[in-house]
Amino acid sequence: MPRPYASGVVPASADEVWAVVRDFNGMPAWHPGIESSSLTSGGSGTEIGAVRRLGMGGGGVVVERLLTLDDSDRSYTYEIVESPFAVRRYVSTIRVAPVTDSGHAFVEWWSEYDSQAADEEQLTETFAGGVYRGGIAALSKRFAG
Repeated sequence: MPRPYASGVVPASADEVWAVVRDFNGMPAWHPGIESSSLTSGGSGTEIGAVRRLGMGGGGVVVERLLTLDDSDRSYTYEIVESPFAVRRYVSTIRVAPVTDSGHAFVEWWSEYDSQAADEEQLTETFAGGVYRGGIAALSKRFAG
């Protein structure tokens, strides 16, 4: 089972970064690949079971359900309900932790998914390289000053 992963240090406190990332419906405010987000259930965007509909650049749509939200760990886990990606099961977590010697935030984002073996390399690069790394880089830029 593939496990795409990306991480990075963001020049802001973990609490500041978590305040941006925490809103399950708030990705368009910080992720450059997401043009729109609307909740189709779970009105607050932090309610377990909330479902968001993400509009991606290029017209694709991904529907995701919030599985866990843990403020003490500064993380949430979600699953893809429907998407243009050739995955059968996809569960992903984003987590924000403090870097104690600098006061910055360590952001890590990963997933596990099932797909046809022939699709795994491209999907892993799309998720780790495009989605996760792109989002973390955008957070770094946002807080850089």
